[in-house]
Amino acid sequence: MMQQVFRREEVKYVIPLEKYGKLMEIIEPYLEKDQYFEATNASVYYDTPDRWLAVQSLEQPLYKEKIRVRSYNTPELSDTVFVEIKKKYNGVGSKRRIPIKLSDFYEFTSTLKFEPTGDFENDQIMGELLYCFKRYKLEPALYIAYDRTSYCDEENPLFRVTFDSDVRLRTTDLKLEAGDAGEKYFKNGEIVMEVKALGAYPLWFVRALSRLQIYPASFSKYNKAMKRLEETGF
Repeated sequence: MMQQVFRREEVKYVIPLEKYGKLMEIIEPYLEKDQYFEATNASVYYDTPDRWLAVQSLEQPLYKEKIRVRSYNTPELSDTVFVEIKKKYNGVGSKRRIPIKLSDFYEFTSTLKFEPTGDFENDQIMGELLYCFKRYKLEPALYIAYDRTSYCDEENPLFRVTFDSDVRLRTTDLKLEAGDAGEKYFKNGEIVMEVKALGAYPLWFVRALSRLQIYPASFSKYNKAMKRLEETGF
């Protein structure tokens, strides 16, 4: 059964290219490639007409949430995508998602109705999505894509590390099927590393971060992009 509910602590780091190469030299022997090792992740984020979800999240509240539809590589209307509700409370993130055909997702957003399937978890998530779309009057706000490589610890598959490169975004043509082109977010090619873990980091990983002086960064691709748009018209 496809996992639909995720709960873990997520910590992000923004790493210069030269440090990224050195880090991989140290930690690669301890890692194995994830099931979905390489993919272009693309998401359309949904927000209120006045972008309240992004603004509220930038204020670092105890609780925050995001709604997005995600694909791995560029989909056709007949392909399966994932609709996700991401929540974070006191630093611990959870993600609820369901697979859905892209054309069916568009039907849902236009009618704000869905037919129960009899699958309790699926219907519960759809009901939560319906509530969010109605409550916030959600609309497409931003397209973000990046090229991701994913790893897990050979000894502990629940410890995952992902590296996102070539982060790009656009504010027009907000459809997953429209391709993954966009304006580059980082001008110097920085890498966003995201560590997903339940419990402590492995010692080898802690030592690598300490040696290279790599520290956590408060970084949300969506929130940072929206802030830049507000400040510079990027």
